[in-house]
Amino acid sequence: MSSGQEEGSMDGDIRLRQRLAAGDDAALQHTYDHCSTLVYRLALRVTRSREAAEEITQDVFVHLWEHPYAFDPGRGTLRTWLALLAHRRAVDWVRKEERRRRLLDAVGNPEPAAPIIDVIIADETGARVRHAVAALPQRLREAIELAYYHGRTYRQAAAELGLPEGTVKSRIRTGLRSIADTLAEEGSTS
Repeated sequence: MSSGQEEGSMDGDIRLRQRLAAGDDAALQHTYDHCSTLVYRLALRVTRSREAAEEITQDVFVHLWEHPYAFDPGRGTLRTWLALLAHRRAVDWVRKEERRRRLLDAVGNPEPAAPIIDVIIADETGARVRHAVAALPQRLREAIELAYYHGRTYRQAAAELGLPEGTVKSRIRTGLRSIADTLAEEGSTS
């Protein structure tokens, strides 16, 4: 059976989930190629924000990569599960934005001042994160900086670096794990 014939079948989805669990970048690439447009459009329709839709799309596929067994082929297709996950995250984003807007309206201040302790903690955490990023090997640091400091999608970062998307995704994932480990060693959980 070709991957095109497998897509959407329970056996195909089970095999795809097993490949994802084994860390097969090609399986993630296949899933992204076949489902990212659906996920992005659904998130865009709910949020009405391109930036939010891009962020949600990346988040959905990172979640799939990190938690492939969260998808249960016995309950539906992978495509349907990804769409449901995208919808939930998009609705959460809209609710968060609505709460933020209501708070700003209630305060009557377009930029509420954060308590000084929050500013200090945020600055300290930011410095730790910047230090952890700077300590990464160049190949990981470049991918992280493009994605998180310059707002590039996986696809855009891959194009800029002249690398396959799967390689860039893997580098970002590895870099983020390394940063998390560094922050955990330093005792920073935020």
